[in-house]
Order: sequence, then C-alpha cells, then structure tokens
Amino acid sequence: MTRKQIGIALSGGGARGFAHVGVLKALAEAGIPIDMVAGTSAGAFVGGALASGMTVDEIVELGRDMSWFSVAGFSYSPRGLLSNEPMGRFIEKSFPVKRFEELTMPFAAVACDLATGNEIVFRDTGDLVTAIRASCAIPGVFVPVDDETGRRLVDGAVASPMPTRAVKKLGAEIIIAVDLLTCGSDFAADPSTLVGTFIQSAMMLVRTASKHQHYRANVVIEPKIAHIRPDEIKRMDELIQLGHEAGLEAVDKIRSLTE
Repeated sequence: MTRKQIGIALSGGGARGFAHVGVLKALAEAGIPIDMVAGTSAGAFVGGALASGMTVDEIVELGRDMSWFSVAGFSYSPRGLLSNEPMGRFIEKSFPVKRFEELTMPFAAVACDLATGNEIVFRDTGDLVTAIRASCAIPGVFVPVDDETGRRLVDGAVASPMPTRAVKKLGAEIIIAVDLLTCGSDFAADPSTLVGTFIQSAMMLVRTASKHQHYRANVVIEPKIAHIRPDEIKRMDELIQLGHEAGLEAVDKIRSLTE
C-alpha cells in the first residue's frame, strides 16, 4: 500500500529558524520521511537547504558558518537599511544546487509582492537563490528583491507567515507545520519606546496570521523559544535543542497518522 505523502511547512522567525533544524533532526532520527517542504523567510532558507539534498547534519554545519555579516550588508538604497545580497552569495557557495529543477524534493518558497500584497510562491522552476532572498527580505530592514519579471518582493511573512497552503499545493497529504512565531516573546513584554511598541504590535499581527493558517496542518509543532530574540544567531545550539525536543514530542502523533 502506498503511504501518504508528508509535507512540512516552516514558518519565518529570523535566527529562530535554527529551531527548524532541530525539528528536522528529531524527525530524521525517528525515521519519519519528508517528501516536500515549503518555507517562509527563515523557513525558506532551511527548507531550501533540505530540498537541495543537504542532510540535517550538513545544515547544522552550514549554520556554524553563518553570521549576520555573512547574510547581510549595508545598503545605499532608501528602500532598506540592509541588503541580503550577501545571503545570496552564501547560498551559492554552500548549497549543492542553485535551481528548483535540480532539487531532490518539491520545495516552495513564499514571498510577497510589495506592489499588490499578493502571496508569491516560487516552485518547480527558476532561480533558488533569488526565491530564498526574496522570502527573507524583511520590509524596512532589507532592500526588496526584484525577480526576473520585475516584481519587487519582500518577506513572505507579510502575506503567509505559515506556508501550509503552499505545501498542500505541492501535494502533501499529511502536513506538519513548524511555527516559530506563535510562541510569542518573553523579552519585550512591556516595550518602553515608540519603535519597540511598533515592532511588538507588528509581531502580534504576524503571530495571529500564522495561527490562522494552522487549520490546514495535521500536526503543529511550536518549539518553546519565546525567550530568544529573532536576532540572537549565537544561540543556535540552544535553538536546535529546543526544536529537537519539540519535534520528539510530536513523533508519536505523526506516526499515528501514517499507520
């Protein structure tokens, strides 16, 4: 009997994206296959690495080579403080393949069209590097990424922070959602500045939107990472461990769906 196809949807989350790696590690250890993956922002980076044929251990080692300097640089554009062109060079150097046609499993990266607000899903064909960069281009922080059609694209979390719809359209029959946003935060419970208030309000909107996309998932995994800021890239090992623990807790439920 043919088993059901398992897809995993990976949310955004900045440096918290290392928790995705921990979840994938737990599922691999449990022998749960992943047949397709969709990602938004940090989830697009991790999902793209997985779909390009990298093992979880290889993705962990890739993470050890990462720093904010390796994925971001100052921009001279009025459209963003930083550019993620260095991220593109990092992907080109580190991933075994650079195009969707060469991936080892179906993959979708979600971005947002800045002009229309529409969700843009990259899949099947085209440049993998541009797709991931666009999905990670946080508005106001990173300069929008222009694709080959001239669309100006920003972080997919603006339109779809939890890409369950994208992975379902890839053909997933069982959907695992890994949400790094809904845990909230313990580090900014009472912002004292205008900027802090704005950021926290924006994150509340993103978390709400992410929760509203859970209904397509059969299993939702929410690592306990509320105490870690999305910019704390140096806490990679802790994030991987917390993701691993959350993944292990979900193994029995996932197995019950595949039997």
